[in-house]
Amino acid sequence: MKRTLLLLLLPVAALLIWVFQKKSEAPRVPFAKTVRETISNTLSTNGKVEPIEYQEIHASAPGLVQRVLVRQGDTVQKDQAIVELAQPGLDQDLRAAEARVAQARAELEALRAGGRPSDRAEIEGNINRLKAQREAAQRNLTSTERLVQANAATRYELDQARQSLNDLEVQIQSLSTRLTSLVGRADLQSAQARVREAEANVDSVKAHIGQNIIQAPLAGIVYDLPARAGAYLNAGSPVASVGKLDPVRVRVYVDEPEMGRVAVGQSVRITWDALPGKEWQGTVEKRPTEVIALGSRQVGEVPCTISNPNHELVPGTNVNAFILTQVVQNALTIPKTAVRRDSGIGVFVLEKDNTVKWRSIRTGVSDALHVEVTNGLHDGDAVAMPSDQVVRDGMKVTPLIQE
Repeated sequence: MKRTLLLLLLPVAALLIWVFQKKSEAPRVPFAKTVRETISNTLSTNGKVEPIEYQEIHASAPGLVQRVLVRQGDTVQKDQAIVELAQPGLDQDLRAAEARVAQARAELEALRAGGRPSDRAEIEGNINRLKAQREAAQRNLTSTERLVQANAATRYELDQARQSLNDLEVQIQSLSTRLTSLVGRADLQSAQARVREAEANVDSVKAHIGQNIIQAPLAGIVYDLPARAGAYLNAGSPVASVGKLDPVRVRVYVDEPEMGRVAVGQSVRITWDALPGKEWQGTVEKRPTEVIALGSRQVGEVPCTISNPNHELVPGTNVNAFILTQVVQNALTIPKTAVRRDSGIGVFVLEKDNTVKWRSIRTGVSDALHVEVTNGLHDGDAVAMPSDQVVRDGMKVTPLIQE
């Protein structure tokens, strides 16, 4: 009986001894040592892509889209045709206007040559007729003079023959004067004005026809093309947008409390969810100048210049932006989780006798996992990491040093 009882008590005694030893053993606490490394502070946010240099194209006159000569994403040169509109009747108007120019020029040339042929022919015909009559009157006068000398005609008949000849001379002289003054200076000026007016009308019709060919105002990429073949455009309707896409501008939206971290020239990294694994690099152009509402956020717009050699970032794209606001070389760092804020900012440091001591610290730049310590720690110090054990100042511990 006694032997059986002794056998039952032995395990209980062993358990009590183990529990006593565990209670007297220092708690096991993980520690991390300070590390020298380069640490950077990155501001993560979002932004939208836009071209740095661009121009929106609008229809200057109404018309039906007959042909769209480019596709979205195409590279175009300045003045390259993009869209062709159709406006019935303009070709006929041009032909009629050109005909009026030809007529006005012909009339001007006729005047410069001395008048219209019909007018000259009529006057010259009358002069020739009068000359023939003058020759007959001259023969009659000569004959009458001989008859008077032979007393076969009277003096009165001689005077009548002379008067008839004089009348014909006056008429011929009058018509000759009219022929030489057929075209006056005012006539030429009037004809020249009619030519200019007709030519201006042709230019107007051509300009109207030219509005049917919509051209690129600058060399670049067609990044927006709302015009569609068969659609009717009113004057002012959007046709296309052309811009330079390398580099592009990304308007990065920085929350108001973070705006003080942004400076001109800081590096910017851009990612786009539509192209995972790709990144684009650039720099901050300007600091934000005002705070605006963006949904429920109050943000400042930070323009950034981003290299886009393959034109993959297109205007209107929503992207992720990471601004490198600060970089510290050879910084003394610890894990961010080791920093405690129970009684100010500090850490529990492992002493040589395996006790822990509270030490206030001052922090600097931080990233996702580490924080720079600018005051309060030294190289080689080990700081307590979070664990199930409650750590107190002066507490004896069994340290577990993490590599």
